[in-house]
Amino acid sequence: MALRAAILRHIRVPAQTATLDRSRSLAWSLCNSIRSMSSHGDDHLDREEVMGRVLDIVKSFPKVDPSKVTPDVHFQKDLGLDSLDIVEIVMALEEEFKLEIPDKEADKIDSCPLAIAYIANHPMAG
Repeated sequence: MALRAAILRHIRVPAQTATLDRSRSLAWSLCNSIRSMSSHGDDHLDREEVMGRVLDIVKSFPKVDPSKVTPDVHFQKDLGLDSLDIVEIVMALEEEFKLEIPDKEADKIDSCPLAIAYIANHPMAG
């Protein structure tokens, strides 16, 4: 059971419906569409894409002046956000990138550079 869980954490398989008459070609396309989630390949999101999406999330936060948001902005020092606001931004990032950031890691994310680096290096970010 532990082996199964470990394997499932590292792969994503798109849901498809198979029919018996197409099973051979469908099996091949399914094998080709599996995206490995190991940290050893080029399976991470492009850093520029991550940066754009992170900046969009921060700019859309109600208490933030979008003109002040840059890739180097610090949430508290530059934007005046409090700890609850930062938690809300981290939760929005989790939702946007479809991942769960452990509390220990989430507490460290207090700026755009740290959010971008964490997400760009996370193998499950989507």
